[in-house]
Amino acid sequence: MSEELKELGEHIAATIDADIRSWRVEYGELTIEVTASRIVHVMQFLRDDPLAKFLVLIDLTAVDYPQRAKRFDIVYHLLSMHNNARIRVKAQLGEDETIPTITEIHPCADWFEREAFDMYGVVFSGHPDLRRILTDYGFEGHPLRKDFPLTGHVEVRYDDEQKRVVYEPVSLVQEYRNFDYLSPWEGAQYVLPGDEKAGSSE
Repeated sequence: MSEELKELGEHIAATIDADIRSWRVEYGELTIEVTASRIVHVMQFLRDDPLAKFLVLIDLTAVDYPQRAKRFDIVYHLLSMHNNARIRVKAQLGEDETIPTITEIHPCADWFEREAFDMYGVVFSGHPDLRRILTDYGFEGHPLRKDFPLTGHVEVRYDDEQKRVVYEPVSLVQEYRNFDYLSPWEGAQYVLPGDEKAGSSE
């Protein structure tokens, strides 16, 4: 199978060489890295080329690398049932850059792209309806970015007195606690709750 994938990789690289930054076979899949601005041309080629026939878009997501100048990897997974093969397509994207939508080629990308926009803040130019899909109206930030705080920015709760949902800044009701994570069977260096009774039974 890896030989077939290598042949396919060579064919793709030879045919659309200007759009391909690199390619490799790993984990039983062909991975190609492409220029973000050329993603539509690449996806159309992968769908229509008779040797590729990647007709099914399995998934589309982003990966956040905040330390990089090109912060995001936009990752597409495609399936060719004709060749019984999968391909992973990656495009690097800066935080303030956009990437063209592929909804004209794979209509199912609509919700995938909306999810990537909602969770990571990636903007897909030309998308017919790019709005949040998982978070609430007025949500601040993008939860899957590595710099998003674990507590979030806003707490949503139902206020029984006001009889409505209210949005408030997050406040932690419990102070930070220092856990030693020692098992009592490994011998804690203090008296565990309840053990003080054991010595006074005689």
